Amino acid sequence: MRRRDFITFLGGAAGWPLAVSTATAQRSDRMRRIAILSGFTATDPEAQARVAALQQGLKELGWVEGRNLHIDFRWGTDERDQMQTFAKELIDLKPELILGMTTPAVTALVQGTKTIPIVFVNIVDPVGLGFISSMARPGGNVTGFLNFEFSLVGKWLGTLKQIAPAVRRVALLFNPDWAPYAKSFVQVAQASAPSLGMEQIAAEVHNDIELERTVTDFATKSAGGLIILPDIFTVGHRDLIIALAARHRLPAIYPLRRFAASGGLTSYGADQYDNFRRSASYVDRILKGEKPGDLPVQAPTKFELVINLKTAKALGLEVPLQLQQLADEVIE
Repeated sequence: MRRRDFITFLGGAAGWPLAVSTATAQRSDRMRRIAILSGFTATDPEAQARVAALQQGLKELGWVEGRNLHIDFRWGTDERDQMQTFAKELIDLKPELILGMTTPAVTALVQGTKTIPIVFVNIVDPVGLGFISSMARPGGNVTGFLNFEFSLVGKWLGTLKQIAPAVRRVALLFNPDWAPYAKSFVQVAQASAPSLGMEQIAAEVHNDIELERTVTDFATKSAGGLIILPDIFTVGHRDLIIALAARHRLPAIYPLRRFAASGGLTSYGADQYDNFRRSASYVDRILKGEKPGDLPVQAPTKFELVINLKTAKALGLEVPLQLQQLADEVIE
């Protein structure tokens, strides 16, 4: 090769990395479209905080809304049938991925599409609900992040007994319309409660009137306590549930920090915001070409115990110092 030709060749080669880099940048800055279907209303601060955690996780991975990412939202209402409508609207937009928040939202999405990737966040029992074939190899177009496992009931019972040793009757409060998985929680509680000297009662409620009547009736007998199961209804009615527990002087343990921060006695469960931040990694991987069915379902990695000492004092309860020291947060 002549020297002039060799220099020309090197000059052309020198431009290759820049050209590749520019093309890569163009691909990464190309606007991508995803969607989010939430079972919670748009005015629920808990739902907004979870979405903010997801957006922060996406930003850390280079996905910035308005620059290279467009997100379509649909928010829940009190009408269960509306979820099917919202799911169809999002599917018709043909996003590259849909993230589902809450069991009713994911149920509607799974029924609506077998091709668009679905990432669920904070779901209970996805295998039992038929969303996936297995935790390790979900298969199909669905994967995601759990928020609760049924064994957690044992922790709730034990913690409630530590804080309120006099409790001998415990009601598991839930709305079966929104929590089809609740029976499994009840079964675990039935097996665990006797060893703690407790009797377990399943308390199904469908609306505000039933909720108030059920808690009031339960409180007519002594030595009662409450375990609030996680579902859209209980989370959305948390202020009423906390008020009823206070009115009837019922020690209660809740599944989410938000309950204890709002005046509930204590809460223990997965860090919801951490789950949403982590879910951004699957959004990133799927947008980069991985198949959801190849991504194993992730269990929670961060749990938090929160104790509200002000509420404990109002109920005449002495929270053991050892339990306070184990708590991630103590509200005074």
